[in-house]
Amino acid sequence: MEQRIDMTKAMPGGVKAVYGIEGYLQGVLDHTLLHLIKVRASLINGCGFCIDMHTKDALKEGETTQRLFGLAAWREVSFYDDRERAALDLTDVVTELGPHGVPDDVWNAAVQQFGEEGTMNVLLAIGTINLWNRLAISTRTQPPVTA
Repeated sequence: MEQRIDMTKAMPGGVKAVYGIEGYLQGVLDHTLLHLIKVRASLINGCGFCIDMHTKDALKEGETTQRLFGLAAWREVSFYDDRERAALDLTDVVTELGPHGVPDDVWNAAVQQFGEEGTMNVLLAIGTINLWNRLAISTRTQPPVTA
């Protein structure tokens, strides 16, 4: 599959703006949690570029392969604490947003774990990775091939 366009060249201002959100999120969310959100949403969306990038980033920052692989079936394993589970549940429902929106139980669990501001930061992280996924998938952005 060949990349359609280099988004960094086609819209440098737009990419810089989204990186601004990324910078904000790096300052307000736990990096472990942020990696889990990014990988989980990217798995749901089938974004090869983002799965490759964010699993590598997570591993560099100390995440385990077991927890990264476990994201495919996070509800079925005990690798994640209540805070991570609330974020992953919110990630799932927001990424696959249906006609009924976010269920109250999912929202309430997130607010219980993160408070209102923290929940909004988690929601912003989910929205941002979903934006990156859609940009990368649409432009057929490819991960680098490594040996």
